Amino acid sequence: MLTAISVSQLGTRISAIALPWFVLVTSGSAAQTGLVAFCEMAPYVLAKAFSGPLIDRVGARLTSWTTDVVSAVAVCLIPPLHAADRLPFWLLLALVSVIGLCRGPGDLAKQVMVPEAADRARVPLERATGLSGVAERLASTVGPALAGVVVATLDAMTALIVNGVCFAAGSLLIGLALPRGLGRAQRAPAESTAEPEGYWRRFGVGFAHLRREPLLLAIALTVAVTNLLDAAYVSVLLPVWAEESGHGPSAIGLLGAVGGAAGVCGSLLAAAIAERLPRLPVFFGGFLLAGAPRFVILALSVSGGVPLWGVLVVCAVSGFGAGFLNPIIGAVSLERIPRHMLGRVQALVTSLAWSGIPLGGLIGGAAVGATGLVPVLLVAGTLYFLTTNLAALRPEWRRMDHRGRQASATSRHEETTVSG
Repeated sequence: MLTAISVSQLGTRISAIALPWFVLVTSGSAAQTGLVAFCEMAPYVLAKAFSGPLIDRVGARLTSWTTDVVSAVAVCLIPPLHAADRLPFWLLLALVSVIGLCRGPGDLAKQVMVPEAADRARVPLERATGLSGVAERLASTVGPALAGVVVATLDAMTALIVNGVCFAAGSLLIGLALPRGLGRAQRAPAESTAEPEGYWRRFGVGFAHLRREPLLLAIALTVAVTNLLDAAYVSVLLPVWAEESGHGPSAIGLLGAVGGAAGVCGSLLAAAIAERLPRLPVFFGGFLLAGAPRFVILALSVSGGVPLWGVLVVCAVSGFGAGFLNPIIGAVSLERIPRHMLGRVQALVTSLAWSGIPLGGLIGGAAVGATGLVPVLLVAGTLYFLTTNLAALRPEWRRMDHRGRQASATSRHEETTVSG
């Protein structure tokens, strides 16, 4: 399971560098670069939001490997079409939209399989989510470094071919190496009423449960803002910084690799000791390191005020802090969602958390075009700092340290209400 997550995320990280750089150097437009990011992430978020009941019905394993196949085909069409001069901008946007439309349910399906894989392996839930975070961080380390090398020495189209191969490999791992029963939709508890039939009734059950979980809503809304800023950083601000500073695409890969390696260390530490740590201070401490410093150091380094090694040090510290975030978020979510409702509720939580990502590239591209890079970096860093610190004042965050909460009793009342 962890290998499949790593390979699939590796492809995603490669395309996150290769596609924006390709659009930026061929069009010279930060706005078009942001539009490509929007056309990938808007379908991603929408598909993830509405695919939960389907995943609960047909099973996560089937959803995962089929969507990976379609993603691989869509990615691998881009290089030959570009080589044949048959890739107008509208067609690129269409293919990128297909990729996003498939990646949303595919990534969600892998998340849904993690707790069952942890049960089969007899691994504590927090450790399993920590190891899942390690797998993603490994991809975040290797992916940018590999993409930076391939783009710098060959071209962005070659990097996209590697991306397609990763998606195909992830599909094979899920389809052939994992047990057939893994990720199959689980039944509701025997003492509850029968699961409601029909897509919208199942969706309503998930929505009703989420409304009764203020902590999950607080996490999703906070992460929605930080994800918007992170999306602008990755898809627009970082490529424009690499071009204006003269460091080029290899610097993007180097920053991503350093931050990813530090994130792996943070995730490994979280997986090892997270069960003994107070979640709340660790969570917001991780945000304090992971957020604003990256934007500020890029702003200071554009004109050569800070050398590249200084930027790398800050990215390493930020990556280490970020490594603690997803293991905590994953453990809290899985503790507070009944297993038989995991697909639909997790879909709503993660899609709400990702709702700002499609806008990040658009807003970042338009802002850079209007005011320049440095003011946008400073404003984004300030917003990141204020969002995470002001959110910590909300009372629902105190529930984060209530470990092992069982959600089944709440879900039984909700299912009776919705199905009735």
